[in-house]
Amino acid sequence: MSTRDKLVETAARLFADNGFGATGMSEILRRAGAHRGSLYHAFPAKKDLLVAVLERYRNGMDVRLIEPAWRGVVDPIDRVFALLDRYRAFLVDTECTFGCPIGSLALELHSPDEEIRALLVANFNVWTRKIEECFNAARGQFPAGTDFRALAVLALTTMEGGVMLARTHRSLEPFDTAVATFRDYIDLLRTADPGAVKVG
Repeated sequence: MSTRDKLVETAARLFADNGFGATGMSEILRRAGAHRGSLYHAFPAKKDLLVAVLERYRNGMDVRLIEPAWRGVVDPIDRVFALLDRYRAFLVDTECTFGCPIGSLALELHSPDEEIRALLVANFNVWTRKIEECFNAARGQFPAGTDFRALAVLALTTMEGGVMLARTHRSLEPFDTAVATFRDYIDLLRTADPGAVKVG
């Protein structure tokens, strides 16, 4: 692994664990085992490192998140819930201290500059596009005119809100409740009159 990649990976981990503001460049250097010159040559400012971290998340979402969640899962609706279940596994593994790194950064950075905001949006869009594709693949199971983009956004907010509450309560119950309610809604749509009015 190159020094640059090691710095980005270390920064991603520290930003996720401690927050962007609370993570100092010296801590990133120490954890990465890199020299100060290497850091500032690659990333003249802390913002540059954040840009690289967000690009890493966006570009690696398929390999690091989507593909492991969907391995062996064929049904498109099952894939939606398999992805949500992967976040549940993160919560289990961390005893409910896990926080979605993109969601956490979006909450922390109240007024990000346009480049950072655009990268946060891009990360959320990759996630929702994958879910929207699942719903589109199962479109025959839903009423005509169902807004699959809206359902994908609902899936994202279900995950983000469930993770936040599980982390706050140190309990899986809020996450499980949110996902179960979302599943009930999807099941209700799938049993609705195929000619029903547009949903979304």
